[in-house]
Amino acid sequence: MAEPEEIIEPDDDAYAIDRGTMREVRDAVEAEDRDALLLAMEPMHPADVADLLEQLDEGPRHRLIALLGHDFDGEILSELDEGLREDVIEALSPAVLTEAVRGLNSDDVVDLLETLETPQQETILQALERPDRIAIERAMSFPEGSAGRLMQREVVTAPEHWTVGDAIDFMRASLDLPEQFYHIVLVDPRYQPIGQVTLGRVMSSDRVTKLKDLTEDSYRTIPATQDEEDVAYAFNQYHLISAPVVDDDGRLVGVITIDDAMIVLSQQNEEDLLLLAGVGDESIADRTLQIVRQRFPWLLVNLGTAILASMVIAQFEDVLAAIVALAVLMPIVASMGGNAGTQSMAVAVRALATRDLTGSNAWRVVRREVMAGFLNGAVFAIIIGIVGMIWFGNPMLGVVIAMAMIINLVVAGLAGVLLPILLDKAGVDPALASGTFVTTVTDVVGFFAFLGLAGLILL
Repeated sequence: MAEPEEIIEPDDDAYAIDRGTMREVRDAVEAEDRDALLLAMEPMHPADVADLLEQLDEGPRHRLIALLGHDFDGEILSELDEGLREDVIEALSPAVLTEAVRGLNSDDVVDLLETLETPQQETILQALERPDRIAIERAMSFPEGSAGRLMQREVVTAPEHWTVGDAIDFMRASLDLPEQFYHIVLVDPRYQPIGQVTLGRVMSSDRVTKLKDLTEDSYRTIPATQDEEDVAYAFNQYHLISAPVVDDDGRLVGVITIDDAMIVLSQQNEEDLLLLAGVGDESIADRTLQIVRQRFPWLLVNLGTAILASMVIAQFEDVLAAIVALAVLMPIVASMGGNAGTQSMAVAVRALATRDLTGSNAWRVVRREVMAGFLNGAVFAIIIGIVGMIWFGNPMLGVVIAMAMIINLVVAGLAGVLLPILLDKAGVDPALASGTFVTTVTDVVGFFAFLGLAGLILL
């Protein structure tokens, strides 16, 4: 009988920096042993090196950069957290920075420049050769967050009359092809794109086949001024791998690839998550004062809304004084409403971001959330009503909290969907402002319904 195979438990750190490697790097930095450092970092991807730099304190980080010298890979700058890029660039010597930046694709250089102050932008631009600098400056002239900033200018093009053989011969003879590309873009004499062909179809077709006979049905162009979020949506919606970018005259100016589009989607998700928590564009690399400045405004807003909820409670001082049990049960109603509202809000904010929630289906979604709130409220009303009766021996107290629970969960479902929609219509990011307003509504309604019903029924 064969022995059973050994079951290997997955390692949570399988995709993190190996602890042994981390120790070797730290030891090499402390000993200022450049050879040992290069040996330890040799198998590391630039993204892993960026993670390593983010984990090191400022002193060891600067010593590591100095030891790497001209072996510092420019791709590391693209992978670094935005809050740390300026510090790393300042630690690089001009010669190393020049060499590092020249090895980057144009879209990576633009992404790098967007996060830096003007003096550092000038430093990097001066490090580029004149044609590259002009190309980058033109890309930077497009609006921030647009396709023109996201695209790379390295594109493989071919006239519409070329055959597969012509394209293959051209690519073999070319000395400056992009490191990675997925399509050959066909252009007319005015340099306007008219289609694109995947490399797979080129390599699997006869040399005499016309390129225009192999173009993709899913081909579409992207205006250079289009918002990058719309670009990411198009890539996700239409399953694009790459797409040519055109200027106002329809001429080809660059190409956007799926990796850049997916980065935008990932950043959107991260941004929405942070905004829902009211912390904005924040990272662990930020300094204390930066964090304070980013968090303070929304903490101040929360303080104001908390005072508003307290003012509602203050209107029922006599009721609370007469029935002390209300103070014990009151937080339950507000908490359940807040959680239910947050659930509805999270679904609505995400649906707005993915454009699944629109004017045509908004009321259907609102009705669904209100009905879900009513049904959940009814179930929890029975539970908390029974608990209230047993706990305090007062059947009518159980009725009051049950009725308040239904009211607040219905309002929570309504506010959780309706407020993000209204904020979006008003041009305010629903991910940023919805949480505060939804919580305020459920707190105020919960307290008012519970204490108001208690005053009417119990006194």
